[in-house]
Amino acid sequence: MRKFDTKVQHLKYKVLREVARHAWNDTLLEKVLDIPEMIAPGKTPTMRCCVYKERAILAERVKVVMGGDKENPNVIEVIDIACDECPSAGYEVTDSCRGCLAHRCEDVCKRGALSFDHNHVAHIDKSKCVECGQCAKVCPYSAIVNRKRPCQNACKVKAISINKNNSAAIDNEKCISCGACVYQCPFGAIMDKSYILDAIDIIKKSENNKKYKVYALVAPSISSQFTYAKLGQVIKGLKELGFYTVVEAALGADMVAQTESKELVEKGFLTSSCCPAFVSYIKSAFPELLPLVSHNLSPMGALAKYIKERDENAKVIFIGPCTAKKAELKLENVKPYVDSVLTFEELQALYDSKDIDITTLGEDVLDNASYFGRIFARTGGLSEAVVQALKEQNIEFDVKAVSCDGIEACKAALLKKSKNVLDANFIEGMACVGGCIGGAGCLTHGEKNKAEVDKYGREALEKTIGDAISVLK
Repeated sequence: MRKFDTKVQHLKYKVLREVARHAWNDTLLEKVLDIPEMIAPGKTPTMRCCVYKERAILAERVKVVMGGDKENPNVIEVIDIACDECPSAGYEVTDSCRGCLAHRCEDVCKRGALSFDHNHVAHIDKSKCVECGQCAKVCPYSAIVNRKRPCQNACKVKAISINKNNSAAIDNEKCISCGACVYQCPFGAIMDKSYILDAIDIIKKSENNKKYKVYALVAPSISSQFTYAKLGQVIKGLKELGFYTVVEAALGADMVAQTESKELVEKGFLTSSCCPAFVSYIKSAFPELLPLVSHNLSPMGALAKYIKERDENAKVIFIGPCTAKKAELKLENVKPYVDSVLTFEELQALYDSKDIDITTLGEDVLDNASYFGRIFARTGGLSEAVVQALKEQNIEFDVKAVSCDGIEACKAALLKKSKNVLDANFIEGMACVGGCIGGAGCLTHGEKNKAEVDKYGREALEKTIGDAISVLK
């Protein structure tokens, strides 16, 4: 039974599971040092040069799972000791160099970084090279290549560089916490901090003193996850974990679609505010466009706010595919309403930490959102929902939406808007390719996830946005 896309995810899951298991049993403080050896027993290393280094890296993973570096405000962290297997980044001369006589690479280099050995083969002096790439452009054999690390390729906002110790370094001013580097790092050297201990503490206290109820607020992309079980069993499993009830964040999406559509009409131009990584990118790269960002909370924030305003004893834990939601949790306008954030990876670890086999459970249901709220999980869904909301409210407005599939598409649309050449009045920004179903905290990634979300949307009992939010009145 395969639950994860990669072995790196599985390793991360095992650390999460063991930390959670001891947290439930109140044995974490006394057993935390034993966890690395439990995961990597014996004398034979399975991933590193020696079992001792393997355990040292696992110990660092345990720290990140327990909340990570408190001095670092970013939810994404680099484990330096694990980041040493990638080759040095930058431009390199490959074996394709034929030692030609033209030496165009040398002529174009303004820093004098190119030299040649006795066989006329080119070499790059890294102390002089500024990574401009001009030599690669003029080489007739394409013999000079840019060796970017997987994390650098994954980070489309250029927040990752290589430090003097040859480890990845994250620029917190540029990072949007999307987690693309986390998912793409083949050694698991970059991780998102976990709030799994906070979530367990909240649930345990609710069970012990009965003073408050814990709501699980689940993202609609859950329909494409946990493919080895039925969705109803996943929901039943959440209640087995100790949640009082399970609510669809898609209902919050219905709320946002209605209010955001009105805001679009009032302002004439709007960018969405549902994706925290997209909003963070606007703040760092296009601050002049901030007034155009919707003033609505995200579906997570909007629904959590509704719950807490009506139940003073509520605690809300959001569960979804998004590492950036962990950063959103810290925002001043969100912090009062959301108590913790978990990813689907962490939810799987929670089930197994309490030995809950969800495939053996009965089924529970989620039936309090519309088709349009549920399809927020994939690119284009938000735009469709805004159009539908205007239609239901009998508001005449010609929506010209651009649905941005991934942060590079977001950058292109925002750049056009900043130069007043964008032929649209609504930007739907999704930092992850595919939308939320492509989030770094997913168990699985792929095109099939979109079909699952659409299928889940069609199963909604409430066929309109108005029908869905009518229960809130």
